[in-house]
Amino acid sequence: MFEWSDEHQMIRDAVKRFVDEEVRPHVEELEHGDLPPYDILRKLFATFGMDAMARDRFKKQIEREKAAAAGDATPAKESRGGDGGGLSLIPIIELCRVCPGMVTAMGVSMGLTSSAIMSKGTTAQKERWALDLLTMEKVGAWAITEPGSGSDAFGSMKSTARRDGDQYVLNGSKTFITNGPYADTTVFICKLDEGNPPEQRKVLSFVLDRGMPGFVQSKPLRKMGMHSSPTGELFLDDVRVGIDRLIGETEDLPAGGRDGAKATFQQERSGVAAMALGIIEECLQLSVQYAKDRVQFGKPIGEFQLIQEKLARMEVARMNVQNLVFRTMEMGAAGRMMTLAEASAMKLYSARAATEVAMEAVQLFGGNGYMSEFRVEQLARDAKVLQIYAGTDEIQIVAIAKDLLRG
Repeated sequence: MFEWSDEHQMIRDAVKRFVDEEVRPHVEELEHGDLPPYDILRKLFATFGMDAMARDRFKKQIEREKAAAAGDATPAKESRGGDGGGLSLIPIIELCRVCPGMVTAMGVSMGLTSSAIMSKGTTAQKERWALDLLTMEKVGAWAITEPGSGSDAFGSMKSTARRDGDQYVLNGSKTFITNGPYADTTVFICKLDEGNPPEQRKVLSFVLDRGMPGFVQSKPLRKMGMHSSPTGELFLDDVRVGIDRLIGETEDLPAGGRDGAKATFQQERSGVAAMALGIIEECLQLSVQYAKDRVQFGKPIGEFQLIQEKLARMEVARMNVQNLVFRTMEMGAAGRMMTLAEASAMKLYSARAATEVAMEAVQLFGGNGYMSEFRVEQLARDAKVLQIYAGTDEIQIVAIAKDLLRG
């Protein structure tokens, strides 16, 4: 794949119209935290039938699982064509041109949180929680990061689950949790406290519902960027749960919660390229127009070679990141997934490219670029977090190098 097909372009145009009509008029409210993004996202899902498609895919998967459990030797096969060549990436790209935080809120809810349940949960757990997340009817949060952990998510994890008869008692706190303040459903990742050293403990994942006794969700935290993506803290004080809330309903899943968490990181990292592409495209479009309109020393600044170099480098970044998005779409259409190292490499490059382009756009706009009146200021703040969440640049480098040295 080397260019957008007619079908892709038609969908992009339709999503652009939706973004222009439903998102751009509310950017200020979203940026100042006065408007949570979820109702707009639900309207996006309904407008483009994304909720109906999610229900259909979910229904087919559950039918396959039940048929297999009943001993049906020939259950319907799952399509290997993904979503038809990555069409689901197009809304991500277009939303990120205007309001990248909305994509983070959407991706964590219907992506990371639902995937944690869909990949390792029982059929009953999927029916109980996952469908509402996949359709955005409910908001989800995926809680792994703790105040003292960050990149060392497992090694520094202090949140615990303690057996108490046929129940578990959960304690601990989480921070920087996307959707944390508003989540209806939270996947809480912790360690099983059996009296053994922390590094030897199993990692388990539990599904929590808003309002459970002892479970507190903070108000949104103030951040540098991604203001349209509410982020908060979670506090658990002797929260009692049954085994029905333990994902998989067993403590002995292969590789435990670590395996599921790493698979979720892989998915999250591979989606960053689409986010980066939206930011880069918008910064480039705004910069080209500004270079034509802004006059200094008697001529448009686009006639100066240093400005031309900035624009040229932005275009190179756009082409490279777009090609990474195309590769993701091709792999999805072929039913293939990236390795963790491949996803890390793509995230590393895309995140750096988006941040560099956004900062160069601010520089090109000069003093205006530092003012919130001009949109490159917001995009520069939003782009930076791509180098931090889902694993910092430094963590991506380690993942890539380990894979290379292992070969």
